[in-house]
Amino acid sequence: MKKIAYIVSLVLLVSGCSDTRDQNPGNNDDVGSGEDPLTGVQLVFPYQDELCNEGTDLTPTESTVFFEWMPNDNAEIYTLTIENLETGTITEYETVDFIFSVTIERAQAFRWFVNYNFQEQPQESAIWNFYNAGSGVQTYAPFPAEILAPSMAQTIPATNTSVNLQWSGSDVDDDIVAYDVYFGTNNDPSIIANDISVNQQTVSVVSGTIYYWNVVTKDAEGNISESGVHQFSVL
Repeated sequence: MKKIAYIVSLVLLVSGCSDTRDQNPGNNDDVGSGEDPLTGVQLVFPYQDELCNEGTDLTPTESTVFFEWMPNDNAEIYTLTIENLETGTITEYETVDFIFSVTIERAQAFRWFVNYNFQEQPQESAIWNFYNAGSGVQTYAPFPAEILAPSMAQTIPATNTSVNLQWSGSDVDDDIVAYDVYFGTNNDPSIIANDISVNQQTVSVVSGTIYYWNVVTKDAEGNISESGVHQFSVL
């Protein structure tokens, strides 16, 4: 009898010490694992839509800027992408660090972002614009308008007879005064709205057609920037 009681007690002890996480999958998170949540990279510097005055190794045409983002324990290698918005030149750098120095042109606008791969899935940061300060420059052109809708190569249902073009604008001098909107069925669209102050324009469309459009941003000093031509289809 004592032997039977001992065996029962041993079974209860083993089951009481078993891992209960599999029995409650709702709580089976990697809490305390030391890893960050599976998210993209949080950018730190250069700041979004601002003027970067913190370069080193200054020359009349170039400076070295330290790009910084928050480290993420899930990332083994980061890819830093920098686009010169004036020339369209895109450069990529791979690094294991979260502060990376790059020599770039002065008095020009840039776009940058950082991503990494985790289990073959890309994790991306936001996309930030900034101006790299230039010697003696008193005013800067607006950043190219960011196209919001329709997105590039988006397909619009054929039931639509009109589409609302939407974009956003930004400027380190904060002196945007107007937009010109170009729209048409060829890749060199004609102007349809001049010197408007809003960030949207409704256009008429017909099914079975590809449309092209772009936005020119103007500031109070007479500087301009172009969004580049985007397209969408109505099918």
